[in-house]
Amino acid sequence: MDRRSSTGSGAQPLRAVFYSHDSQGLGHFRRNRALAHTLSQRLPVLTGRPVTGLLLNGVAGAGARSLPAGFDVVTLPAIGKTAGHSGYGPRHLDLGMDAVLSVRGEIVRATGVAFRPDLVVVDRHALGVGGELLAGLQAMRRELPQARFVLGLRDVLDAPEAVESEWRQTPAELVAEIYDEIWIYGDPAVHDLRLSGELPDELAPLVRYQGFLAHGRAEEPTELDPEQPYLVTTAGGGSDGTRLCLAAARARVPAGHRQILITGPQMSDADHRAVEREAGRHTSVTRSVDDAAGLIRRAAASVSMAGYNTVAETLATDVPALLVPRERPRTEQLIRARALTGVGATDLLREGDLTDAAISRWWAGAVHHRVDRSGLDLGGLRAVATSAAALVRTSPALAPVPAFALPTEGLTGNSTESAAAAVDRREGLAVAV
Repeated sequence: MDRRSSTGSGAQPLRAVFYSHDSQGLGHFRRNRALAHTLSQRLPVLTGRPVTGLLLNGVAGAGARSLPAGFDVVTLPAIGKTAGHSGYGPRHLDLGMDAVLSVRGEIVRATGVAFRPDLVVVDRHALGVGGELLAGLQAMRRELPQARFVLGLRDVLDAPEAVESEWRQTPAELVAEIYDEIWIYGDPAVHDLRLSGELPDELAPLVRYQGFLAHGRAEEPTELDPEQPYLVTTAGGGSDGTRLCLAAARARVPAGHRQILITGPQMSDADHRAVEREAGRHTSVTRSVDDAAGLIRRAAASVSMAGYNTVAETLATDVPALLVPRERPRTEQLIRARALTGVGATDLLREGDLTDAAISRWWAGAVHHRVDRSGLDLGGLRAVATSAAALVRTSPALAPVPAFALPTEGLTGNSTESAAAAVDRREGLAVAV
């Protein structure tokens, strides 16, 4: 198969595949899109080869126009969180969940084998939802000896007792056979999965902490260009952010400021209209922006839930941040918010204490100071590019990897741094896309 670059350079392009299951919100896809951007920019410098790739996700139309050059999207049939099959169910298809997972899995398998990636990055769920990735991972491992496999994990998974059942369905020994490395997008000085009980001990040797995916995130153009100074309130995808948005809409905006309130693309129309009705004259309500990173960076203060991507974008700034984490059905956001508040990086407001008065009080003090977050490891995007370059340089095409059988029972360098520094100097920390 001819794998020469379409640019005419003669160099074979590195091929990358990113998978995210995307059952709620856009966080998983946005994390993979950030990784795609950084690999597209940095791997050509680090390896001398262009990059092309695919993002496999479960949200139709998610960010397709904000992809890096050379990347495209493959959309899987959508699933959502329910009380049914493994906590998930079809969003649109009138089929049983097993049938939907079979379709999703076959799309992943066929795409992977046909695309022939050099690097496969799976976000959060090692075998996908309900084991949907297993057949595809097996096929790629068997048929694509050049491919390297990475499991990407956010800084926090969930309370140890909650993730214990997940690991029972995803045996650690199987994960260790499939994956070459586990990249954790966080700072172990803030929260360490190896010590918290969220990660099986057998997988610790595969862990490579990368740092928060904060500095270097691409900033998307936005139609919003609010007059400063202003505050930003965002509820992520918005499917469970109505209470936060209503409280922020009713809150007293400090004198001389405006509030930009982003309800999220997945908030219901009825709830979005309710937020608009509650908003005072100093608050502008919008459903979504392509990327809130630039708005947060220029804000006087921010209020948000504690999802990974919004937190990472905020940590890259000196903007005071009040986190109002989701606490049900998972405590992931609460654990993250507590850990960051514990090191002085953010402030925390619990769900039970959420009122417009509480937000008003916090705003009144927050707009008068900045936050020094320089002690945190926020260079995860740069580190990921370096890690990816090291992996693909050990291509099994030159040094074959021994074959192995995957069990299925029971399943439902200095020169590199110099090159990277050159990219940073040329492009800066915030890249306009």
